Amino acid sequence: MEPNLPDVVLWSIPAFVLLTVIEMVSYRFHPDEDAAGYDTKDAATSLTMGLGSLGFDLLWKIPILAVYMGVYELTPLRVPVLWWTVLLMLLAQDFFYYWSHRGHHVIRILWACHVVHHSSEKFNLTTALRQPWTSATVWPFYLPLIACGVHPAALAFCQSANLVYQFWVHTERVGKLPRPFEYVLNTPSHHRVHHASQGGYLDRNYGGILIVWDRMFGSFAAETERPVYGLTKNIATHNPLRVATHEYAAIARDVRAAGSWGERAGRVFRGPGWQPAPRPGAGAAGPVPAPVSVEASGGPAPVRAEAPAPASVTAAAPAPEHTR
Repeated sequence: MEPNLPDVVLWSIPAFVLLTVIEMVSYRFHPDEDAAGYDTKDAATSLTMGLGSLGFDLLWKIPILAVYMGVYELTPLRVPVLWWTVLLMLLAQDFFYYWSHRGHHVIRILWACHVVHHSSEKFNLTTALRQPWTSATVWPFYLPLIACGVHPAALAFCQSANLVYQFWVHTERVGKLPRPFEYVLNTPSHHRVHHASQGGYLDRNYGGILIVWDRMFGSFAAETERPVYGLTKNIATHNPLRVATHEYAAIARDVRAAGSWGERAGRVFRGPGWQPAPRPGAGAAGPVPAPVSVEASGGPAPVRAEAPAPASVTAAAPAPEHTR
């Protein structure tokens, strides 16, 4: 029997609108010259991306739900929907969200979906609505929950709750919270780091509701300097279609220009900043050094900054046009 759980996103829409209006008004009466603030075209693009994602998500949900229901019917396990099991499901969903989010930063074909959310050079509550139109790449990360007996409707509820929580962390109007909250929860301070394009902030703070996953798995960075938002190479467009597809187009160009099947695979499945080694005879320059991300937490970190290639390498293999 399908769990009867509320549509938390639908119920939250009035709060989204009210909080966005309050934030806009706050910038009007209490401007901050250092904050990214609002731009009319940018906010309109974010809203358009959000509305478009609702329509495309309905299409993606049909095959995804079919796969989930098939797995759910095959597993003998069942997780009842009780108040305490819902809390456990929320915790488990947030854990798998962390790995989904991290995967969408370090695998280029997945980044092509997620880059939409990072494409704004502003950081405000409308940025939370800038969602991709190709979110069909997310569902495999949650198959273990379905296989463990979590009903697809219960998973959808947990995903919606996670999404609603993350709305309020997209703001510069909230500073750092008391230390216990900052240690456990994803906060505006932590998420500002996640949206920043500085080298030491790249590929950090993937958590949805909890930031403890980042502390556990070496991807945490505290906010120290003021973030600069956007991509390392911004796309400079408000065209929603280009925002939604620009990285897929860049992948296609790179694959066409690749000199081997290994390079083609690397352009699709390796990191967004990946560069192939120079082909023999391309010049005396050595291999392209791997880009280095400053580690703020002491553990290894995935990288999304691009390293400049020597001139001889650039001539042998055209630099990718992707953004990071």
